Amino acid sequence: MTTHTHFPLLERIDSPADLRKLPAAQLALLAAEARRFLIESVAETGGHLAANLGTVELTLALHHVFNTPDDRLVWDVGHQSYLHKILTGRRQRMDSLRQKGGLAGFPKREESPYDSFGVGHSSTSISAALGMAIAAARAGSNRRVIAVIGDGAMTAGQAFEALNHAGTLDANLLVVLNDNDMSISPNVGGLSNYLARVLSGRTYATVRAGSKKVLANMPTVWELARRAEEHMKGMVVPGTLFEELGFNYIGPIDGHDLDAVVKTLRNLRALKGPQLLHVVTQKGKGYHPAEKNPCKFHGVGKFDPQTGDAGGPGTDSKTYTQVFGDWICDMAAQDDRLVAITPAMREGSGLVEFSERFATRYFDVGIAEQHSVTLAAGMACDGLKPVVAIYSTFLQRAYDQLVHDVALQNLPVLFAIDRGGLVGADGPTHAGSFDLSYLRCIPNMTLMAPANEDECRKMLSTGYRLDGPAAVRYPRGSGPGAAIEAGLEPLPVGKAELCREGQDVALLVFGSPLAAALEAAERLNASVVNMRFIKPLDEECVTRLAATHSLLVTIEDNAVAGGAGAAVAELLACYAQPVALLMLGIPDRFIEHATREQQLAECGLDADGIYHRVQRELAGRIASLRAVD
Repeated sequence: MTTHTHFPLLERIDSPADLRKLPAAQLALLAAEARRFLIESVAETGGHLAANLGTVELTLALHHVFNTPDDRLVWDVGHQSYLHKILTGRRQRMDSLRQKGGLAGFPKREESPYDSFGVGHSSTSISAALGMAIAAARAGSNRRVIAVIGDGAMTAGQAFEALNHAGTLDANLLVVLNDNDMSISPNVGGLSNYLARVLSGRTYATVRAGSKKVLANMPTVWELARRAEEHMKGMVVPGTLFEELGFNYIGPIDGHDLDAVVKTLRNLRALKGPQLLHVVTQKGKGYHPAEKNPCKFHGVGKFDPQTGDAGGPGTDSKTYTQVFGDWICDMAAQDDRLVAITPAMREGSGLVEFSERFATRYFDVGIAEQHSVTLAAGMACDGLKPVVAIYSTFLQRAYDQLVHDVALQNLPVLFAIDRGGLVGADGPTHAGSFDLSYLRCIPNMTLMAPANEDECRKMLSTGYRLDGPAAVRYPRGSGPGAAIEAGLEPLPVGKAELCREGQDVALLVFGSPLAAALEAAERLNASVVNMRFIKPLDEECVTRLAATHSLLVTIEDNAVAGGAGAAVAELLACYAQPVALLMLGIPDRFIEHATREQQLAECGLDADGIYHRVQRELAGRIASLRAVD
């Protein structure tokens, strides 16, 4: 990468083995260099900055103390894994981060042996790490397994399911709770750090284990001793919950105190069974713009490292997320039954203004997608009109609740599904490639995909007014710049729109590929229909086009398998329509990170790709006819 600073210590680290050779006294200097490197690197590529700055000392300490990659290190989500990548031989490739053919923005097993588990979604680390710890025990290995999970990720049910299971086993598992959502309280200082070292030490652990054996035969005395210990620890640490789940809780300690973190980890490395270390860190640590506004620097584009100002030209076009944010505020002002629910995605889903204007009708449930959907179902049962704002890739985690709790009961819940289709630099972990497939097969569901910003607003109004479940899925970023009408008028349900009348070929477009399809149609002299509804499908329109064209082409920013094109194929099969059908969409593989435009081109969903694919299909049909003759 192009750097403007010399990093004398960091440039000597090509693997954690090099890091472990450094004396502990030099780690603080290395941490300072690492922060400067992260700021300069992410300024050039964009990415997740605040979380990475907050875990510099923790990352250095983990690789300094543990023998990675033999010891397994599992990151939760992976927003904080950039320094991990830098320390594990990928420093010189950081200029390719989140770019086509470059480093992924999250840990990825194919990328490095140090990436022990591929992540991207929240709250999976403890489950995966426990599985690895069990495998190590069965193999007779002494390797350690460490899961690093944030306080936000700890709000998810899966995290507690894993904790509950791990506490019943003797697996050598260390969970590091990275708490960066609270200020460092007075007890996270010298006294707390000292107690953490004592409570994680071998002497205390031996006495504690021995006392259990001795007092186990004296139940009354043992219970008294246990309660005394927990009360003593409860005065200085908030660890009772984790102790009750079967973990030995240590902390909280200052996650930026390298000496305290290293010494505590060394003690914990020698202990057996499930351990939980609670560290408190600060998002954006060491970079004032990120400390001041960690939300802005959670996921950031290119910026000026000196000022923190965003680089590159701006745009006047509203994003689909902003269209949703405006719509929900307007609809809430008109209907006081409307309530908004999000699983910890207030900023990403466009609910900031709503949360401020309608605070009593706003519900952020934390990273608990399953709960968010069933919560909406319960609200709908008793007369409220819930709108669940959620990313497509995260709705996958609540599929059972969507089917069983909402659709089966035909409840009026509106799902505003952001990041539908390919999402660019975040890659396959965050792509909404499957929602049209997994939603259209559900009875009672109305499913829509807008082709522009105005249509998005109208579809949200349409879905909100229905008496059953409905979903509007829209892509990341801006649309084609359509003028947005201020009203809240709905669209006629299940009706497509003819955008261009041509000959021989008809392009049936579902959602955002419409602009590219119209461009290709000019070169093909093809008809173009904006289908709007995936379910219910405009059957009259499809059968009429089949009767007047020799080739129908379905186009969608969704997996071809089971998607909107498959719905058209099923309809044509029912009517036995003798027309050729070409289905264009995301192929049956995961599309790696790149810009969204590059991803669409890779899938043949840009104007050139659509044109050439249709031309090949037409040429193949002509060749087949000649062969028959």
